[in-house]
Formats: sequence, structure tokens, C-alpha cells
Amino acid sequence: MTTALELGPLTAWMRGRGLEINGELTARRVGRGHSNLTYRLEDADGRAWIARRPPLGELLASAHDVVREFRILDALGDTEVPVPTMVGVCEDPAVADVPVVVMEHVDGTVVDRQEVAEALSPEARREIGLNLARTLAHIHAVDVDEVGLGDLSSRSPYAQRQLKRWSRQLEASKTEEMPDLDRLTELLQSKIPEPGALSLVHGDFHVRNVIVDDQTGRIRSVLDWELSTLGDPIADLGSTLAYWPQAGEADSGLFAASALPGFPTRKEMAEEYFAVSGRDDSTLPFWHVLGAWKIAIISVGVYRRALDNPANESEDGAPTPERIAAVVDHAWQLARETGLAGD
Repeated sequence: MTTALELGPLTAWMRGRGLEINGELTARRVGRGHSNLTYRLEDADGRAWIARRPPLGELLASAHDVVREFRILDALGDTEVPVPTMVGVCEDPAVADVPVVVMEHVDGTVVDRQEVAEALSPEARREIGLNLARTLAHIHAVDVDEVGLGDLSSRSPYAQRQLKRWSRQLEASKTEEMPDLDRLTELLQSKIPEPGALSLVHGDFHVRNVIVDDQTGRIRSVLDWELSTLGDPIADLGSTLAYWPQAGEADSGLFAASALPGFPTRKEMAEEYFAVSGRDDSTLPFWHVLGAWKIAIISVGVYRRALDNPANESEDGAPTPERIAAVVDHAWQLARETGLAGD
């Protein structure tokens, strides 16, 4: 199959789920993500839905599992976590050669471009940042057994699982030797903290993975749950902070809207999270650096998939080797700033 979705069969499948669709659907690629492909579906009357499918080409084992993502989103429907209502999983080979997840379209703004962030008021920027921290605390407060996600993953120590999984992803994805990234892996392996609490972990929680109200800063929906698992909740906070550049920092190649006036600092976001969650903050330096390490490995994987098949590139292209090197440098800077690594 040469196209990502066959819209005729998909339209028929959605009608079979009881949806009212006028005419044939049109599809437009949305989002700045580099992993699962996301499309806005629209009928002749302007009604809209979202469809997600794995990227094209050969995929790494356990990656891009949209059926698992559907299960998580469906389970969270009655919790305090804002998520879209799910339509279902289409596994008709006439639609695509992989499963396709369809869900409601949530109106709002995704802060995925610098110009979108610049159009926000400083007050809205601040509320968006603080609401990210509050929403993360709500995710971690979910009783996974009560909502049916208690068997989502292993409950073994999370740090060891993360280091093993992402080291394996790096080895499968890299196109050249990366000694600085390998040294960072060794540092993290030497600094593993004692196991902490266990909760639902989003795994990729940052400002471009939420839909917000651009006036109030309220978060309307949390997106992109494909990396979600059971693990240490402070790991999620560490990853969120790793995606949060601040004013005055060297360019790390990351989306830097958070450096604009009004957005809270990483310290303020961490303080808000711990105030809402009541959790202990002692392991945050380790998880912050591990979050930056994961971003570097994700960038390597995105670069590799773009080389394998240019159709997987998002609108803003794929990371370059120079940008990946900048992310690794940023991770090392964080390791020194947090005291995880010596000078």
C-alpha cells in the first residue's frame, strides 16, 4: 500500500461505528510529531475526527503501538485526566496495512510553533506551564488498577527498564558511533536511585503534546500516549523539564517557546508539581538527565526513520546530526548543573 490511509474504506468503517458522516472524508497531516502519523479527518459538513497510525517502513519492536495507546486513552475517559473520546481501532487491511485509531477532534490550540507561543499573552503562557505540572500530577494520581491499566507493563524497577529499553533503541537506530551519548548512558547506569512510587507514566509529556485554551491556559486534552507505561512518576516530571528550555540557555535544538516571557521556569514548574502531588523531590536530578538522554535517543530514531523513508518526516523535517549533537550537549550540561556529573 503506497498511501498512509485509504479514506473510502475508512469512511465506511466509521459509519459502521454509528458516526454521521456527510460525503467522503478528507485527511490532512497534523502535528509536529515524528513518530505515529496523525491526520485530521473532515467530512463535507466540517465535522472532524483524528486518526493515528504507525509510521511507514520497518518499525522497531514494541514501538508505535497505536492499539495500546487506544487502550490507555479509553481507560482514562472517566478520570480527571483530559483526553479525547475514542471512536475505535480500525484493523481493516483495506484502510491501512497497520491498525488505525480514530478519536474525537478536540478544539483548541497546540503550542507547536514559535509564532503560536508568541501570540499568547504572558498570563496565558504562565498558566499553560503551571497547568502542565498540575495535569502531570493528575495523571500520576490515577489508580491504575481501578481503571484497568494495572497490567499495562512490568512493575519491576523503572530506571533499569528505561535504561535497558532505550539503550536497545539507540543501538537499533544509530547510523554512526556516538561516544558522548554512550558516556551519558554509563553515567546514568552508575547513578540509578532506589525504586520509588509506581504510577501511570505518560512518557512524552511536553507542551506540544497537549491541546490548550489559548485564553485561559487550561489543558483540554493530553495527546500522544504511545510511550505510556507504569513507572516512577518523577521520571515524567524529569522528561517534561528536559523539554523546557529557559531564557539565557544555549540553543540545544529543542523547541524553545518556553524561553518566552511569562512561561514559568523549570524550578517553578517542579515546585507546582510537588505542591499538587505531595511527592518527594530527591530523585529529580537523575530523572531530569535521563529525560534529556531519551530525547537524544528519540532524535536518533527520528533521523533514522527519515533516512529509511522520507514520507515519515513531519512538516518541520527531521533532526540533523548537528541538532542531535546539540541535544546530547544539553543533556551533559544538565548533568553538571544538577550535580549528577562532576565538572
